[in-house]
Amino acid sequence: MKVTVVGTGRVGLVSGTCLAEVGNDVLCLDIDPEKIRTLNAGGIPIHEPGLLEMVRRNVAAGRLRFTADVDESVNHGTIQFIAVGTPPDEDGSADLKYVLTAARDIGRRMTDYKVVVDKSTVPVGTGAKVNEVIAGELRRRGVSIPFGVVSNPEFLKEGAAVEDFMRPDRIIIGAEDEQAIFLMRALYAPFQRNHERLVVTNVKSAELTKYAANAMLATRISFMNELANLAEALGADIEMVRQGIGSDPRIGYHFLYPGCGYGGSCFPKDVKALIKTAQDDAAITLNVLTAVEEANDRQKHLLARKIVTRFGAVKGRHFALWGLAFKPDTDDMREAPSRTLIDDLLAAGAAVTAYDPVAMREARRVFGDEPRLNYSDSPMAALEKADALVIVTEWKEFRSPDFEAIKRALKVPIIFDGRNLYDPRFVRGQGIEYFAIGR
Repeated sequence: MKVTVVGTGRVGLVSGTCLAEVGNDVLCLDIDPEKIRTLNAGGIPIHEPGLLEMVRRNVAAGRLRFTADVDESVNHGTIQFIAVGTPPDEDGSADLKYVLTAARDIGRRMTDYKVVVDKSTVPVGTGAKVNEVIAGELRRRGVSIPFGVVSNPEFLKEGAAVEDFMRPDRIIIGAEDEQAIFLMRALYAPFQRNHERLVVTNVKSAELTKYAANAMLATRISFMNELANLAEALGADIEMVRQGIGSDPRIGYHFLYPGCGYGGSCFPKDVKALIKTAQDDAAITLNVLTAVEEANDRQKHLLARKIVTRFGAVKGRHFALWGLAFKPDTDDMREAPSRTLIDDLLAAGAAVTAYDPVAMREARRVFGDEPRLNYSDSPMAALEKADALVIVTEWKEFRSPDFEAIKRALKVPIIFDGRNLYDPRFVRGQGIEYFAIGR
């Protein structure tokens, strides 16, 4: 099938590449010429395990191409995926200008039947707006060309996006147009040979499904974080509690790990957008999600509070920080807890030396030329002259460190662990003060 993907961010590039991997003829459009140059030169603009090799393989096979030419992209695909950004406005609502611009471009140029697929995470009702924009452009042109609008939300975890697309848990198709549903079933047939994974809904239900899924996961995280804080105050161990409640099959173990807050491009933005949608479109206050967001905002300051409680004034002190990305296997620092922690420490007069396997380039872009923020090329080198180690991201290479070497390198043998990577008794048995979350 001929497929166009508008947008070469994480969702667009992964989707387009994986669709090419199973034999489709895919053209990816981006209006950012630098991204297109990078892609055409054999690189990719993001860090995602397994993606670079798959992109190069499909480009070489002639199944995957990149362009900045809108005319070419609209002419190419019968199926037109819109996978552009939906950044939050100041009020928390999703900004749809890029989505509607893409729809407008399609409506202005299409000459035959198209299936226009919202792959971006969008508020309920966006499908109707896309439909209106395309129909309006066709009316202005004085032509009558059939088209279908589909909501096909993505469920791609950063760091595992390729695997998630190639082996999906579910494929949600929101549509009322039978031809569009038929074509989407055909497009996704290679991804569900083992058993049926495709769920067909109406457009609004598919749009709400995406927000509901992320809001549920964010709720589990904030719930466990609040429970961890309670466990710590009461002298309980949240890890034992996690195992106890996770063994209940109605609850399960997923997303029950407490820490220093969630971040990234999805959970914070989608929780805010769902709250705003409920307020504006239904006059409903989502009290649970409001509390989830507030709890997460507080949790991001928890490590700084623990550090200040232990040291008192931190002005002039120096802290080593392991992990900048909001989660492992990505360079994404959007809404990352590390940003909050670094801001808190710098504001209090401390200095920070940070290490992350892939996100330091992004950190330099985020923080700019900050004289009290430095970067190290290895985890151990970051400890030099540091008063304590602070762990913010649970990269695998941090899971089994040389504690004797850590103890020798630090001025004071203290670890603040924002991801509960270690057994407190073992670490304390090495002569290291250990502050975790809820343990």
